[in-house]
Parts: sequence; C-alpha cells; structure tokens
Amino acid sequence: MLHTLSLLTTQSTDPRHNLALEATLLHQVRPGEEILYLWQNQRTVVIGRNQWAANECRIQTLEADGGHLVRRLSGGGAVYHDLGNLNFTFLTRQADYDVARQTEVILQAVRELGIPAEKNGRNDLTAAGAKFSGHAYYRTGDRCYHHGTLMVAVDLAPLERYLTVSPLKLQAKGVASVRSRVGNLIDFCPGLTVDRLRQALGEAFGQVYGLPVRTLSEEEVDQAALARFQAQFSDPAWIYGDSRPLDTSREARFPWGLVRLDYSQGEGTITQAALWSDGLEADFLSQVPRALAGCPRQGEALRRRLLALEGASPELVEDILTLLLP
Repeated sequence: MLHTLSLLTTQSTDPRHNLALEATLLHQVRPGEEILYLWQNQRTVVIGRNQWAANECRIQTLEADGGHLVRRLSGGGAVYHDLGNLNFTFLTRQADYDVARQTEVILQAVRELGIPAEKNGRNDLTAAGAKFSGHAYYRTGDRCYHHGTLMVAVDLAPLERYLTVSPLKLQAKGVASVRSRVGNLIDFCPGLTVDRLRQALGEAFGQVYGLPVRTLSEEEVDQAALARFQAQFSDPAWIYGDSRPLDTSREARFPWGLVRLDYSQGEGTITQAALWSDGLEADFLSQVPRALAGCPRQGEALRRRLLALEGASPELVEDILTLLLP
C-alpha cells in the first residue's frame, strides 16, 4: 500500500544521465513508495528498446547538429525531445503500480490548465485530436515504471529532419507526415511554460493519490548505480545495436506494433535472427532472436519456443510466426 510520494526534478539536460537516473530510481524505489521523476533532454532522439537505430533516425544529421541518439529500456517508438518538452516517469513496485491512476495525474494537471486533454488508444494523450503525449512502460522483477513525453512548445521542424517513419506506419495512421499527428500544449494554453506544467504535475500527484509529496534530491540517489547505468546508456553497442545483414528480411505492421524480422537458415533450421520493433512488449520481443536460433523452421517447433518466453501471448506469437512461415 502506498504511503510515500516522492518528486524528483533534475536540472540535467543530458539524455544519458537522465536515462541513467531513471534506471537508478527504479533500482532503489522502496515498497510503499511512488516516485514522480520530471526531466528534460536537449536535442535528442530516443528510440525504443527493440528498434533499429538507422531505421528510425537520420543519425549523421542529428549528430552534426549537436544532437544525441539514445536508447531507453522500454518499448515503443522513436521520439524527439527538446527543451520545449517535459518528460515524466512514475516509478513504483508492482503491488502499487496503477497506470490508470498515473495517467489521471497527467490528465488532471493538463485539464487544470484549461486544456481539453483525453486518453486516446493504448498509450497516447491528445487535445482536440492532436497528440501531445506518448507513453511507454517497463518492468523488471517487481519494479515498474510508466513514462512519457509532454509537448509544451516543441519545435516541430526537427521531427521530419531527424526522424524517419516506416511507410507501413504512415499508411496505418492515415497521415502524410510525422508532424500532422502531434501538437503542443501551448497552442491550447498561450503562455504556458514547462515550469508551470511541472508545478501542475506536482500538485496533481498529491491530489490524485491523497498523500503529501516530498521532494527527492539527486544527492539521495545511489551514486554507484547511477555510474553503472550511465555507462550502459553511453555504450555505442547499446545505442546502435547489431545490424549485421542476414539472408531473409520480413516486415509487417500488427495492431500492437511494427515488426521487422531478419533471419538466416541452414538445412531447415534458423541459425541466426534479429528483430526490430516499436511494440510495447519490450522484454518479450528482446528474447525472440535468441529463442529462434537453432530452432527448426517448422510451425509447432517455433510456436513452442516462442510461447515459452516470459511475457509471451498467443496473439504476439501467432503474428511473429506469419513472418517466419510460408
């Protein structure tokens, strides 16, 4: 049962530090505590856990402009951050993890500013049909977080300059560009600042949960864990991933996300596989390539391998099988 609400706001705009701080807070959140972490990144593209960096971002253009590419722990798609955006993360233990209640904190804060915010689909918040917030989720053991973006006054031009979007996704969304799907909160509340939204979120956090909110400082964070996580999020192998070419490549869009599956085979057995996806089921999807390696390319054998993975569901498994079987 929750008994402590903690609020941490970092002044850092370094995405590697900020992702490391998020992971450290998850590492140290106590039973009965929920932490709301508020943070900002300067000129950054953040890709999901299982995405292929080169497919999602014009990396050379971003880095030539002084920007950063980073990879987060959670699934979902690529997003662009600048200082017109405010990121939030709710971190708690499984027993107290309540995405609906956490989302209500965001909605209440935004509505208090006079903005007609509503939940739209599985992980988006919109105002008058324009998406201003996308969400993703992560769990390790009994520790969970729910995080996302809040577009206050983001410069939208770099979205098309830095982000690349699969034609399958654009076709499914029925739009012609990335920019046409998103909007800033300042369009609905002229003069809104990130500081004002940050204040509204802190107030709504206490009101929705009915508990006092204490300020958590970075000095209270486990510094050894922070250093370990910062090394992970700064590692090029983590950021860019493995993109060695394989013999066969299949791509499709399913209701839960876009998937590209590459594999090589010999004598009817899959020898190597790689998977990239913006699906939210990050842990399950990250296990798929290893599970496929060494498996006969036969329906029942593949099905058994995939269903045995943590987080597997029949829907996801059957969809992935369509990329592997004739």
